[in-house]
Amino acid sequence: MRHRAQTACVYVTQDAISGARPGARRESLERYIKRLEELESVAKSFEGVRQAYAVEAGREVRVIVDAQRVDDRSSLKLARDIAIQIEETMTYPGEIKITVLREIRAVEYAR
Repeated sequence: MRHRAQTACVYVTQDAISGARPGARRESLERYIKRLEELESVAKSFEGVRQAYAVEAGREVRVIVDAQRVDDRSSLKLARDIAIQIEETMTYPGEIKITVLREIRAVEYAR
């Protein structure tokens, strides 16, 4: 009996992994690419955003902001605002993680 449960678990896991790849759920390549572009476009539409990348087959959007225009507190609000905009304007399977990246580099030379 235990062997059957393990086998069933393997099939469920394989189905979940298989379903995560692009096109697995009968989504055409064109529609998949359009959805990724739309995710990036939504994120780029916010002030202070320099670049946005849809990664992990569209399950995450990484947003790079201008550190001079967006402070730490604003980056938290920005992530939430982007999530709300995606929820209101797009149709997508599962959930999408929004990661806002704000980088400050301090460089000095000792001579």
